[in-house]
Amino acid sequence: MNLPNKLTVTRIILSPIFMVAFLVDNLYSRYFALFIFVVAALTDLYDGHLARKTGVITSFGKFMDPLADKLLISTALVAFLALGYVKSWIVLPIIVREIFITGLRAMAAYRGVVIPSSILAKWKTATQMVVVVIILVFSNLEMTWSTLGEHHSPVPSEVAIIIFNGLLLASMVLTLVSGIDYIVKNASLIKGMMK
Repeated sequence: MNLPNKLTVTRIILSPIFMVAFLVDNLYSRYFALFIFVVAALTDLYDGHLARKTGVITSFGKFMDPLADKLLISTALVAFLALGYVKSWIVLPIIVREIFITGLRAMAAYRGVVIPSSILAKWKTATQMVVVVIILVFSNLEMTWSTLGEHHSPVPSEVAIIIFNGLLLASMVLTLVSGIDYIVKNASLIKGMMK
């Protein structure tokens, strides 16, 4: 197990810890959740760079790295959904796409074919992570504001939720486009698996 793969596994382990920390209604726990997510997101940036730099790109890494990203993003979106920050009709297509593409990649791996992440998929992941960080920062600032005894946040929650859903909607479109891109590029593989 090389270092990039260890970072990928670390990201998988951090995902449920992040979710629990975020759902605890406590200011310190929320900031801890933000810290965990940022650390996990940075491991995503670093492990791929390190793997390419050291030439230790493995089939495990090609498969598990995107899976770790999907797990991290999905846990964040489910946590946001539970607290009413985002709409289910935006979150659901993202998660369904992630499950479908993961299933496709798993079936391909079973046949000895590794489907690497596309550039579009990498942009999709980056966009999702930025949106998640924006929501995390706002929720932390809102809770901090409330803890300080202020009854009105500088940005009303109703306005923030509209912004969150607008950003996530844009991310959802990119997510679906990247999913269609995967299907088109691997159409022959999919047809072969249907036989």
